[in-house]
Amino acid sequence: MANRSQSHYLDIGVLGEDIVAQWLQSTGWTILHRRWRCRWGELDLVARLDPHYETAGGSEGSEGAWLLGRNPKSKIELPLLAFVEVKTRSKNNWDVGGLLAITPQKQAKLWQAAQCFLTAYPDFADYPCRFDVALVSCQKLPNRQQSQSPETALTTAEAIDLSSLSIQLGQAIKFAGCQVVLQEYFPSAFD
Repeated sequence: MANRSQSHYLDIGVLGEDIVAQWLQSTGWTILHRRWRCRWGELDLVARLDPHYETAGGSEGSEGAWLLGRNPKSKIELPLLAFVEVKTRSKNNWDVGGLLAITPQKQAKLWQAAQCFLTAYPDFADYPCRFDVALVSCQKLPNRQQSQSPETALTTAEAIDLSSLSIQLGQAIKFAGCQVVLQEYFPSAFD
């Protein structure tokens, strides 16, 4: 993932997508595309988990096993493709952190966009596919908290390297002048 300047994060949606992409990469996924567009809409993230990947730690209840939705000791036969819809919301939003925005109509658009993606990239057409949903909360920090946090002390001209951050589900991080939390991750959300 490319380093981004802090000014790039004026759009909290991009920040949320970057946080989720970094978290997925830390659990063994490869990000194939970001914001892939077609006439039906946009796929926020397209991620692949390769068959040689065995779940992180190989222990019962590991995060990698949970993301697979399988027994932690199982291996996947083919690469697994995930179309990830990321909903990033600020405090006091109307749609339960983005969850209510995943309407049946939105699901249909994502399904059509995924079909377009698989048509455009036929090498992935035989992979098992699923639709995941990630909910991210983002709260702008007051100026006094920004100056006290080394993670947010960068100027707008400096590049920000997300790979140095340890991103965990439910754990707040201070980043780009915000407190960001990957609240929920729903694998196979449309099943």
